[in-house]
Amino acid sequence: MAQFDVYPNPSKTSKVHYPYLVDIQSSLLSELATRIVIPLGKRSAFGGEAMQGLTPEISFADQELLLLTPQISSVPEKYLKSPIGSLSHLRDQIVGALDLAITGI
Repeated sequence: MAQFDVYPNPSKTSKVHYPYLVDIQSSLLSELATRIVIPLGKRSAFGGEAMQGLTPEISFADQELLLLTPQISSVPEKYLKSPIGSLSHLRDQIVGALDLAITGI
């Protein structure tokens, strides 16, 4: 598993509004049975409003999505099957959103 890989949301209930999960966990923590993820939510499901810096807009799979940093969570690794893409090119934005959520800067 690579940091910033994107996986389909395994939840039948929430995948309607949150179709993907971004794995943000460092590969140094690969021994853990869980992975830290941030959901990508359909922008339209959130009134089209992005919070500057905290929920950056992400274009992925021909969709306009929001990185929902305040909804950071963990999921068992076994539920994250094959990645369908990567957001490693957006590393600075993702780390910036996490930094804003944690430090306010």
